[in-house]
Amino acid sequence: MILHTIVPLELIFPNESDRFAEQKAVMRNGIPMIVEQNGDMYKVVRIMSSNPTDFLRNDLSPGSYIPITEK
Repeated sequence: MILHTIVPLELIFPNESDRFAEQKAVMRNGIPMIVEQNGDMYKVVRIMSSNPTDFLRNDLSPGSYIPITEK
């Protein structure tokens, strides 16, 4: 079986389901990403975009925190 997808294998075939239970997919400013909720903020885990310029945004880099509600 061959999967042609940008979705990480961990989300398709989760080995440790409790580790990925807190992660969810959100769309922020048209950029799909995987986040973990931490209080009233999201922590960016992974950017799922196919646009290379989305990866250059410092405000959305993995490990950064973004508000749950868009402004």
